[in-house]
Parts: sequence; C-alpha cells; structure tokens
Amino acid sequence: MKLVTYSIGSDAKTLAGSDGPKTGSKPGGLLVENQIYDLEQVSDWLGQRGQPIGVVRTLLDFVALPPENRQILNSVVAELTNSGLETHDLSEVQIHAPIQTPSAFRDFYAFEQHAKTARANRGLGMIPEWYDFPVYYFSNHRAICDPEEAIPYPRKSKALDFELELGCVIGATGRDIRAEDGPSYIAGYMIINDWSSRDLQMEEMKLSMGPVKGKDFATSFGPWLVTPDELADRRVGEGATERYDLTMVARLNGKEISRGNFKDIYYSFPQMIERASLNAWLVPGDVLGSGTVGTGCLLEQGDKREGWLQPGDIMELEIDRLGILRNPVVAAREEN
Repeated sequence: MKLVTYSIGSDAKTLAGSDGPKTGSKPGGLLVENQIYDLEQVSDWLGQRGQPIGVVRTLLDFVALPPENRQILNSVVAELTNSGLETHDLSEVQIHAPIQTPSAFRDFYAFEQHAKTARANRGLGMIPEWYDFPVYYFSNHRAICDPEEAIPYPRKSKALDFELELGCVIGATGRDIRAEDGPSYIAGYMIINDWSSRDLQMEEMKLSMGPVKGKDFATSFGPWLVTPDELADRRVGEGATERYDLTMVARLNGKEISRGNFKDIYYSFPQMIERASLNAWLVPGDVLGSGTVGTGCLLEQGDKREGWLQPGDIMELEIDRLGILRNPVVAAREEN
C-alpha cells in the first residue's frame, strides 16, 4: 500500500514551521492510481462489510493498527475502485509529511561510505567502534516538514546541507527486540531529508555532544508511506539482514549530484531496531532514519563541492518506489 497525509485545497506553508509545530491531525488516505481514498471512509466501509478494523483517520492511526488489521486493509485495495467511495485526485490535494508528529525520531549513521568519506574529508580515519553497533542521535520530532514546504535558511549559519536518507516507521510496540524479528515491527518506509547546518554542527561536536542544534531546525518526510509488501520484489536478505535494492538520487536545481543504493547500507533496519530497543520501548509512530547514503550530501563532496545550499535552491530527493521529496530553500527568518 501507498498512504498519504493530505488536505483539500492549498494550505502550503510560506516557511517551514511558520504556524507552529505540526499536530499530526490531518487525514490519511490510501493512494491508488493517483486517486486518494480517505482512510476514515475506508475503515467505515470495511465495518459495514463485516471487516471492522476500528476508526482509522490519520497515518498514525494506521501504523498503530494490529498487523492483522493492516492486512485486512491491504487485502481490499483492489476492490476500492468499485466501492463507490469518494476519491480525490492526487493533483488536487496538498500532500503533507506522512507522519507529521512522530512519537520519537532516531537518526542513524549506517552507511559506511558516508561515514568514511565525510571523516576523510576532515582528515580523520574511521573509528573502529563504528563497526561494533549502529549509532544514532535523537532529532527534533517537532520540526517535521512537508514535501514542497519552503525551508528557511537556519539563522547564524552559512553552511546549509541536505542528507538523502530512507526512513522506516515503527508499527508495533516492543523492547529488547532481536534483529531477526525486526522486520515484523516495520509498518512502512518513506524518504527523509535530514537538513543540516554544518557550521553549527561542527562547533557543537567539538564538545562531544553530537549533532544537536545543527540538526533540529528541519527534517522533511515524504511524499508518502510505502508498506513493505510493495517492495517485496526488491528485498535483499531476510530477517536481521533484510534490506532493499532501491536506487537513491539527489538533484540540486534539476542537476543530479548524488546516486547510491539502499542495499549498500552496512547496518540493516532490523539491526537498527535491535539497537534502538535495547533497554527502551519502541512504539507505533516512532521513526528511524538510515543516515546518509554514500555521496548523499554536500559535506561528502569535499573539494568537488561548489558551495553550500543557498536561498533559491531547490533540493529534490528520489528513491525507487518511494516517490520524490522536493523542497525549496528560502532566506532565513528575520530576527525578532
């Protein structure tokens, strides 16, 4: 299944976060051949057919469903065209981040090429411990941005960067989860752009506190959430090693500047789930980011980089089967 969070008409933001943190209250829909079926209407229709799955209005409601109820929904997708339910054409709605307010957002550092190249460009070698376990930081789950939403240049920064990542959304509650069981905890996948203020990031990392203020101003999700069954023919490995053969591309102002593949990731999402759930609960609506694919940011490009992102730039990320996530960059907000 492909699922979207949407609203009718145009209510695009002038600036990311300009009207405060998102609430996650916008409706969710099933995307079938460019037609959106409202999730609440579909769940009502299923109840009338004797297949109740409960009230499902948002994508957070969807990922919180028991797996068997998500499967019921999946089993009737082909029947929706004859259901008589009202639809909205994809071109006529505003698409928002699939998960607008994740319960938590952990971003990993799981692609070896990115880790090696980014460190080498700073004259550093790899840390041996990187190969012992997947590491992550907590990012700002209240700074999620929509597809097409304008990203204001972070104040006090002159080094805005993008990061091309794949994200997974947790769909079951668990603690101390084995990597072998990790796939059953994944409700779906989406594209992530982990916007980064490199100068602020480097200043704070001198204090051994990890990326904090350099990362917490904006993260884009979208354009839709894709369930694992949609990617089954691209699966590589199983259980703890499960990953997918998905090309990942970044374009700056229409020019391709990065190309990689998700199958090259060093740590799989099941391994990330094992690490994230060690001594801690994961719950439906948590989001895990893969970290940057090799070449998937300006930082990695070193001397080949023409400069950092600037106001007026348009950043476009594309991953096979997951769509295109596009955002323009605009000037920084004025100081109060």
